[in-house]
Amino acid sequence: MKMELRYMPDQESYRRMTTPDLRRAFIAESLFERGEVSAVYCDADRAIIGGAVPTRKTLRLEATKKEMAAAFFNERREVGIANIGGDGSVIVDEVEHPVKRREMIYVGRGARKVGMASDRARDPAIFYFVSFPAHAPYPVNLCGYDTAEKTTIGSPDAANRRTINKYIHAGGAKSCQLVMGLTELEIGSVWNSMPPHTHSRRMEVYLYFDLEPDSAVVHLMGTPQETRNLIVRNNQAVISPNWSIHCGAATSRYSFIWAMGGENQEFSDMDQVPIKTLL
Repeated sequence: MKMELRYMPDQESYRRMTTPDLRRAFIAESLFERGEVSAVYCDADRAIIGGAVPTRKTLRLEATKKEMAAAFFNERREVGIANIGGDGSVIVDEVEHPVKRREMIYVGRGARKVGMASDRARDPAIFYFVSFPAHAPYPVNLCGYDTAEKTTIGSPDAANRRTINKYIHAGGAKSCQLVMGLTELEIGSVWNSMPPHTHSRRMEVYLYFDLEPDSAVVHLMGTPQETRNLIVRNNQAVISPNWSIHCGAATSRYSFIWAMGGENQEFSDMDQVPIKTLL
């Protein structure tokens, strides 16, 4: 398992950063490599984000000595794992859980072995995971796409009609810190999370997927009065510290997985930013 250690700039230093600097700090560009587990350890709420693309063998989440100092990955952590590829399974302490495309599974603190496998090597599962420290154990919970709590918001006129699917949250799969779900935009809609918001009590990560090869998301970040933009491609993740807005528009329809961790699990805990105040 490959782990990159990353430190977040603060709300002053990002203003002086070049485009390459911003990309190195806030974007995870290469999480999904066939036959590998890749991860980024971020000092913002000690989040770990990563990807795994198993082909012919099971890939395992393993603790890294330098960053985690743990005997096994979930010794003091919880993790949410989403599948954005072909059919596969997540194996937790020798129990196999089928996880299909657009499904998620929550694995709580104390699980000693967590593995990921694909049903077919030619159409492998693509697993995306987000992990935060956990103070108490919660049971494994498979979160189906059809049973997720769904809320449709926005309008075609504003080009932001979208459906929010909540998987790991206070009213669904229980967790210590992690809140995680998936948002799908309708045809003709391109804006997400607009009007934007911040939430100083927790950080958030967006993984953009289902983008065409020649499409991109223009993701806005930074403080509301001094925004920056990041060009994000398919299967790339953007890390948002608690002081940064996080919203964007794409050149075509897309979906994204959002995941949060910090002081509060309430989905509605947001500090809205009026569009007229953005600079």
